[in-house]
Amino acid sequence: MEGSYEKILSKLSKLSGIEEGEIDRRVEAKRSKLSGLISREGALQVIAAELGISFDNEKLKIDELLPGMRKVHFTGKVITLYPIRTFKNKNGEEGKVCNMIVADDTSNIKLVLWDANHIDMIEKGAITEGVSVEVLSGNMRQGEVHMGSFAELKLSDEEFSNVKVEKPVKKKDIKEFNVGDKVNTRAFIVQVFDPRFFNANLETGRKATEEEIAAGVPTEKRAILNVVIDDGTENTRAVLFHEMVQKLGLTEYGNPDKIKEQKESILGKEMVFGGNVRMNSYFNNQELIVDSVQDINIERLIDELE
Repeated sequence: MEGSYEKILSKLSKLSGIEEGEIDRRVEAKRSKLSGLISREGALQVIAAELGISFDNEKLKIDELLPGMRKVHFTGKVITLYPIRTFKNKNGEEGKVCNMIVADDTSNIKLVLWDANHIDMIEKGAITEGVSVEVLSGNMRQGEVHMGSFAELKLSDEEFSNVKVEKPVKKKDIKEFNVGDKVNTRAFIVQVFDPRFFNANLETGRKATEEEIAAGVPTEKRAILNVVIDDGTENTRAVLFHEMVQKLGLTEYGNPDKIKEQKESILGKEMVFGGNVRMNSYFNNQELIVDSVQDINIERLIDELE
């Protein structure tokens, strides 16, 4: 599957007249110069700027939007509209924020509205689920498009009959992960932390409160496990919850010795991990929230290599 990087690389090649291979070489040289502290997508935007080419407000497909882009321009269909929430800023002033999911025929993305005029369109019923909207001058932030007072949001006549409701899954090396990606990656487990346990409310699936426990609400002991995975290009923290923890092989929650033995048995194991890349605000780094774990299928791997 052609990803965002490849599509923008192709656009940049056509606009600049420079072959894709040469631009790709410059991207890697830029990343090497910056000791890998910049992503491929970020380096590609730097190269574009050096060539005097800007993608500001150039109309793109959703799957062409890159992390860090400013003034993004796209159209899509509103497939999910969340309730408006109120908050108080550091000055004690009340504000509103609203999230929606907008999709086109390539992907979908979360749109975060902060401006009162944009939110007013929702409150008045001008923007509802199912309508098409056009976004101009939005900012990419952690895999989302944020709309402030300088951004423009308006209704669009463009029709979308076949939108991507599910986030497309991309096979990616860890070094290519971007916040907001839904990915599959093959990697080794190189570090396993001690699992943390909590009592979950069986009805909601969330951590049970003291009041719920005291009231006798049915609960179940569940686990959260952090591991570090490495695919040879980079490593990242991966977070697994309950079912995924058990699927990885940790099942004896009440037996510390058995848990220790099971932890040792998965260390160094190679598996395919699927999930969503998010930013951990506490550690200020990316992590993979795992929603699928699979053993390596040797026959399938041979077919792919062939």
